[in-house]
Amino acid sequence: MTVAPAELSRLHDQLRQLSATVAVAESLTGGLLCATLTRTPGASSTVRGGLVVYATELKATLAGVRPELLGERGPVDPDVALELARGVRQRLGATFGLGVTGVAGPDPQGGQPVGTVFVAVAGPEESTVAERAFTGDRDEIREAAVEGAVALLNRECGRLITALRLP
Repeated sequence: MTVAPAELSRLHDQLRQLSATVAVAESLTGGLLCATLTRTPGASSTVRGGLVVYATELKATLAGVRPELLGERGPVDPDVALELARGVRQRLGATFGLGVTGVAGPDPQGGQPVGTVFVAVAGPEESTVAERAFTGDRDEIREAAVEGAVALLNRECGRLITALRLP
């Protein structure tokens, strides 16, 4: 794994400071994000669970992504990532939802080149999506997507802690 243990610990510490939890809906990472988040001892107090929605139709049936959106834009789209994050947050009863979709390769998908990844976080106040273009093989792209998701949630938690002026 490429996410540093210190970064994971910081994320879980921030979630505990906020009395918050996280749930994930992941596609191209195939469960790697949830596995990474639960690698940290004590993660059961901050991680609610995850949905692996690798097949396009599962993004709709399990995570609540609108079928019309999937039909119009395909599964690799910033709005799909946002709906994954919002849907898993609501369905798993978490403070934050993380949604990850993209193309790990070897072939492009839905008009998106290999390495295109959209990561979204949906929280109690706002939602954010980030687009990334990673290089490397399938494993490297998947690991980079996990790193991007952890970093995005770390930033959002840090922003909230600062806004709430928590210690």
